[in-house]
Amino acid sequence: MMREDSPRPQSLMLTFLGDQVLGRDVCVYSGSVIDVFARAGIGEQATRSTLTRMVGRGLLRRQREGRRMYFGLTGRSEAVLRDGERRIWHTGAVNRQWDGTWTLLGFSLPESWQRQRHDLRSQLAWSGFGPLFNGLWIAPGEVDVSQLVAELGLSAHVKVFRAHADAGMDIGAMIEETWELSDLSASYEAFVRHWQPCGVRTPDGDEALVLRLRMQTEWLGLIRRDPRLPVEHLPDGWPAEQAEETFRTVYDRLTPPALDAARRLLDLVPVREAEA
Repeated sequence: MMREDSPRPQSLMLTFLGDQVLGRDVCVYSGSVIDVFARAGIGEQATRSTLTRMVGRGLLRRQREGRRMYFGLTGRSEAVLRDGERRIWHTGAVNRQWDGTWTLLGFSLPESWQRQRHDLRSQLAWSGFGPLFNGLWIAPGEVDVSQLVAELGLSAHVKVFRAHADAGMDIGAMIEETWELSDLSASYEAFVRHWQPCGVRTPDGDEALVLRLRMQTEWLGLIRRDPRLPVEHLPDGWPAEQAEETFRTVYDRLTPPALDAARRLLDLVPVREAEA
């Protein structure tokens, strides 16, 4: 079930850590990670480089036990993984609880601030916003962007409001004009085509561990691209619901053998408080 557009090693690493380390107060042996990633088609050098880069970015910490090096989470990586956990298991891909609220964000930046404008737009899109007009972006629900804006150093140039649409507003048309939904829809459909066959068979433990790792990484990447627009205003037959059902069905089928394989393959040690 390999894909040509396989996830990046760091994305797989975060999924692996969320699965096997998050919430357990443990560190994982580098050799175990190399072993699992080799089964996923990622070479030892690429895996070691990913671990080193993540330490440098403050996403992992090292813990030596004798001659072995183990890796554990930092506060930063735990926050990233908790957010992914929330997106997968609590927020979900289908927004049925929308209360009619929109978040509006307006900004005005000097013409020379091309990089700042690009960074802001990229972060807004990642947070579910779409460009309603030039300099005015909109997202469904109440979205807190205060930290995002502060980290970019743009608090003085941004204004945020909560709003409701007028009674005569065609929200479906506004959504189609503001967000590019065709690529997202095609990605959900491709996910179903690729992963649905896994829901009718149970592979052995090693294969199940790799398949679950790849599927979770792909699913999280997909739903992070989704602005979670209210389902009642999306086109008929919006494929997110079928894709989410496919994810949960396949996940449940893969989990027992994947956990057995993880217990056999992974060398875990407790986090030492002095180094936490």
